[in-house]
Amino acid sequence: MAGQDWIEKDFYAELGVPKDADAGDIKKRYRKLARELHPDQNPGDAKAEQRFKEVGEAYAVLSDPEKRQEYDAIRAMAGGARFSAGSGGPGGGAAGGFEDLFGGLFNQGAAPGGPRARSYGPRQGGQPGGGGVPPGFEDLLGGLFGQAGAGPAGRPGAGSAPPRGGDVQATTTLDFLTAARGSTTTLRAGDGTSVTARIPAGVKDGQKIRLRGKGSSGGPGVPPGDLVISVTVSPHPVFTRDGDHVRVTLPVTFVEAALGADVEAPLLDGGTVRLRVPAGSPSGRVLRARGRGITTGTTSGDLLVTLQVTVPQRLSEEARAAVEAFAAATPDAQDGGVRADLLAAAGARDGAGARR
Repeated sequence: MAGQDWIEKDFYAELGVPKDADAGDIKKRYRKLARELHPDQNPGDAKAEQRFKEVGEAYAVLSDPEKRQEYDAIRAMAGGARFSAGSGGPGGGAAGGFEDLFGGLFNQGAAPGGPRARSYGPRQGGQPGGGGVPPGFEDLLGGLFGQAGAGPAGRPGAGSAPPRGGDVQATTTLDFLTAARGSTTTLRAGDGTSVTARIPAGVKDGQKIRLRGKGSSGGPGVPPGDLVISVTVSPHPVFTRDGDHVRVTLPVTFVEAALGADVEAPLLDGGTVRLRVPAGSPSGRVLRARGRGITTGTTSGDLLVTLQVTVPQRLSEEARAAVEAFAAATPDAQDGGVRADLLAAAGARDGAGARR
């Protein structure tokens, strides 16, 4: 829809809602009007069919937060001005009121002797001239005239989008593994309809997915809107997500950590990956399995494995004797030796080891 149409039409009036109506009220009003005006309910009624299309156009803009914000801004800027075709040249020439609108924007177009236009300095691209345009002016024109200049040969309106049906909101809750791998699921939309949708691999908690053409019907000759899915991902008892990386805490024995060992860590696909624990590894050391995290598109994150050295809860007599023998063989680590540097840095002990 061209930006000029946005100025000419009062979508709030077409839906019969106030300008501060919330999304729920707009949807409720649209659904009521759509049922009353639908061509199936009014066969052969051209007036009802036209009104049905106008209501659909209004809802397509007001139901989309970004489009609604742009529409409100354009209407506020124009002050509700309505353009009518003029005769200022071939092809219809300038539209009536156009000069007044942009004269107000740039302090020009006034009667002789009135205020002069304000200069905004060089144009983009380094072109000089006191008749330059203010920053963002090209974006403003694009919004007013359907991205004028974006189409072939820069024809005004060449990039304008046609009206379409309204967007439909839906929610779904996925378990962690399903969100990571992707899935096809059946959703119940806000209007009560069921929709089968493909959830892409790697979707995040709180992410919104837009499925083109899966929303409300736009009526005869009008394409349907989109389905917007809000995704909630349930936590996993083992895995957590860190961007596209996956984290897991892996218990290892004192012997494995002290002497080094090959261990297996779980993967998202149900398999395992073999990792080497370096000798002398402390709790908290992170091992990395590259490319075994979450895959999104053509890239994959890593599996980050945090080691947690476990301590046995019960010791046999032989095990206890072995631990005592180990303690005797490492006297420097005993009697708080492993904490000496920490305590000294904290100022908790003097050189003789006495508490201050």
